[in-house]
Amino acid sequence: MPGTSIRFWLALKLVPRLAIQKRLALVHAKGINDLFESPQCLPVCGLTAKQIEAFRHPDWSKVDQIIAASAQTRCRIITYADNAYPELLREIFDPPLVLFVQGNEQLLNLPQLAIVGSRCASISGREIAFSLAQQLSQAGIVTTSGLAMGIDGAAHRGALQKNASTIAVVATGLNIVYPSRNRPLARDILAKQGCIISEFIPGTPPKAGHFPRRNRLISGLCLGVLVVEAAIRSGSLITARFAIEHNRDVFAVPGSINSPYSKGCHWLIKQGAKLIESAADIIEELDLTGFTGLNSNKEAKTQKSTQKDLFIDPLLASVGYEITPVDKIVSRSELPIDAVLTGLTMLELSGLVSAVPGGYLRLNRG
Repeated sequence: MPGTSIRFWLALKLVPRLAIQKRLALVHAKGINDLFESPQCLPVCGLTAKQIEAFRHPDWSKVDQIIAASAQTRCRIITYADNAYPELLREIFDPPLVLFVQGNEQLLNLPQLAIVGSRCASISGREIAFSLAQQLSQAGIVTTSGLAMGIDGAAHRGALQKNASTIAVVATGLNIVYPSRNRPLARDILAKQGCIISEFIPGTPPKAGHFPRRNRLISGLCLGVLVVEAAIRSGSLITARFAIEHNRDVFAVPGSINSPYSKGCHWLIKQGAKLIESAADIIEELDLTGFTGLNSNKEAKTQKSTQKDLFIDPLLASVGYEITPVDKIVSRSELPIDAVLTGLTMLELSGLVSAVPGGYLRLNRG
């Protein structure tokens, strides 16, 4: 039976529309127990009436339903305060308060590399992902991916082929396998001492907005992200963007200049991602010493090479801090319209501009 602390963390998770950083700040200031056992001490400044009500009168029946569903799904609930919570994941801006974990939770604090890429991967791309996962497993590095079709599935299978473990991070509750065609793979992961994790409560269906949240966890768990095949507009490049924000290494495998699924990788390489031909190229870049989190050498890489070229992009100079129409960006940059649209997508993925009604805004990144 889960302890009282788990019930409090789940109650905190259910507080509506409150940023994770604010939730953690409240825990730091008052302690998780006092937030609910002594709600009169709750600092109400900055909280809405519904949020205050959720602290003073938690929906304990919903909490107990989550706990019962987790037990039925055979998953453990790991809270932010749990010793089993992944150390690297604590370091990102918005770590999940609660993780639902099936399988071998000890993998969560081992050195991991994310391998991601297109769902519509080529045969060559799947073979590369499979082979690199095998090589990394032999070096003692856990392969982490998203249990999707294509590159993700090939990476998981490559690790399992060497009787090594792998971690799947999913965008649904753990009683749902999406896509359903990967149910045999999910069973194989658990049978071979792997791990499947989610921040979503059991019963949560797949929704479009869940996948970027899943991608930030994939990046947050890992020392680096390897993109094997990816189109310009893809979830894999979103994962790479998270890796930049999380101060992780970014790697990319080059491909044919004629393939649309090579364009994302080639763009990453142009921005400073390391070109990968074998697992040795990755291993020599990763800092695996004293693995309990990013050490001082890792922290010294505050300005990633994957970021530096973005800030001198001439297209970026054509976007103002006021709403700038696309035709004005084309006129200022003197670039073809197709190059402008592609470039704006890249800048948006990098968090440097935002698409708004009427055009684009340049974002102040300090």
